[in-house]
Amino acid sequence: MSNKRNEVWVFIEQRDGKPADVSLELLSKGRKLADNMKGVLKSVVIGHDVKNIAVESFKFGVDEAILIEHQELKHYRTLPYNRIMNELVEQHQPRVVLFGATIIGRDLAPRVASHTRSGLTADCTELKISEVEYLGKKFDDLLLQIRPAFGGNIIATIITPDVHVQMATVREGVMEMHTVEKPKQVKITEVPYIPNEIDNLIRLIEQHREESKVNLKSAPIIVAGGYGLGTKENFKFVQELAHTVGGEVAGSRAAVDAGFIPHERQVGQTGVTVRPKLYFAIGISGAIQHRAGMSEAKKIVAINTDPDAPIFEISHYGIVGDATDIIPKFIEAYKSRLK
Repeated sequence: MSNKRNEVWVFIEQRDGKPADVSLELLSKGRKLADNMKGVLKSVVIGHDVKNIAVESFKFGVDEAILIEHQELKHYRTLPYNRIMNELVEQHQPRVVLFGATIIGRDLAPRVASHTRSGLTADCTELKISEVEYLGKKFDDLLLQIRPAFGGNIIATIITPDVHVQMATVREGVMEMHTVEKPKQVKITEVPYIPNEIDNLIRLIEQHREESKVNLKSAPIIVAGGYGLGTKENFKFVQELAHTVGGEVAGSRAAVDAGFIPHERQVGQTGVTVRPKLYFAIGISGAIQHRAGMSEAKKIVAINTDPDAPIFEISHYGIVGDATDIIPKFIEAYKSRLK
């Protein structure tokens, strides 16, 4: 039985009592989606001693938090988390459910979608609510799940009109995180954890995590290089420019695949999404997948030998030429201004 009110749910991923940034970003987007369908936004918090996270979610526009707490839920485990989400979705039939496209989100979302026979699109770069006419029928409050497809050659808008519950995963940094001016009064619905024998088929013995030492997301200046630089030797020009201007080094997927730069510095649909004040795109053609990760930079400077490269369509300043000639001049000019 469907709710009278449309509901947007966001699964709040947490580790050691700290919510993931992507979940808070999705709350900000979820607030807009809920407003567009004249519905409500709910956070779903599962863990142990995590009531503070449920309370914190109200800063991002939540109308109600669903909280499931128990010692057995302290760390993410597929079976109990999946069972809990399945039961909640089946019982309440939310219109939209959002997950972060993280290791946890990618493990949980498809299982819940499969069990509840819901629509699911992975790695969305935009989400919208719209009325859609499809095969002669009108559908209200459909979630437009937008992402690059066919090798990045098109932007696809995916809909799932035949099911009530629509799900999507989104990478960290894709949506902007911001708190609301007037948070709603805290309303937490606590759901009891009822153990099931299947929950402990897999036990967590030890857990080892290493935090990434690269933080492209918060870098104000990023200097990114692409396959167009030709060789790993030429990529050193990118590193030298980044060092000169105090920026972080990044690269496109093609540069990563070519071995010019490690994967943790990849910007784009299958890498990191960034919004720096200044972004240098050097030897990067500007395929849709890469633009999905950096198009919202405040200022984009592109250097490419191809005057028809798609990157010039979104750059604020474009330079046609060989980067190995242009970058040394950039560095020289920059240093001369500092004298």
